[in-house]
Amino acid sequence: MSIKVVEVSKKYKNQIAVNSLSFEIKKGEIVGFLGPNGAGKSTLIKMLTGYITPTKGALYIEEDLVQPNIKTTNKNIGYLPEHNPLYKEMYVKEYLTFIAHIHKVSKHRINEVIEQTGLITEATKKIHQLSKGYQQRVGIAAAIIHNPSVLILDEPTTGLDPNQIIEIRQLIKELGRDKTILFSTHIMQEVEAICDRVIIINKGDLKVDANLSELKSGQEQTIQVEFDYKIEEQFVKRIKDLITYTNYHDTKWEFVFSVQDDKRPDIFDFAQEQGLKILQMNTKNKTLESLFAELTK
Repeated sequence: MSIKVVEVSKKYKNQIAVNSLSFEIKKGEIVGFLGPNGAGKSTLIKMLTGYITPTKGALYIEEDLVQPNIKTTNKNIGYLPEHNPLYKEMYVKEYLTFIAHIHKVSKHRINEVIEQTGLITEATKKIHQLSKGYQQRVGIAAAIIHNPSVLILDEPTTGLDPNQIIEIRQLIKELGRDKTILFSTHIMQEVEAICDRVIIINKGDLKVDANLSELKSGQEQTIQVEFDYKIEEQFVKRIKDLITYTNYHDTKWEFVFSVQDDKRPDIFDFAQEQGLKILQMNTKNKTLESLFAELTK
């Protein structure tokens, strides 16, 4: 396992920031790490990077115990904090050379990372001259310059415009081919676009740890329909895979199905059989955003 968290808790006086969290992340996984403000995400990240010590439990990076092996485990971690700590008066290549010197890596690696993160045309510019998207690329380049196996990204797309977000998404996906990525964010669309799996915590407690595909397959499908004419309940029951239904008005219905396959064609077929016309139809499926709200309210 690239990341292993075993019964980890962190307590500040009377406040429990993290409460007996346990999970494992394999090599090559991109995992969305979600939770509202104050959920304990930053606390766990600080423990993984060795900045603070857990009250109890154990954290492992590539099978090495973080405490007391911080120097060893940090060699395997690349970390981009929420507030990207760049020396903005330095040139891009100058800054990356400085970071490479700290990690004692070759000059050849600097050029590799500049190419990998799409910074070739920006390498001779000062960092403050770059857009926010390119500054994030510089931060990611600095995080991976020592070729870590684990990458921890804290809100990497915050404040970016839509085009920059797409570019950073693609970069993270490419990095995820051979690295383990823990991706902390508040943006549900980012998780659905990038991640294989999601971990949701709230008030220090683990609420969900599941693959996105599993979450989606376990969801029911809800469809709201308005027909042009009143229909009797006995006929509605004939619709295949229907779990429950609600009649809001003589012609307006809400159907809940037990499968994720698109049931709209079945409803069209049903309407045709009954000699009905469909005036409007809307899907109302549970999203990751609604699941998050439900678990953290």
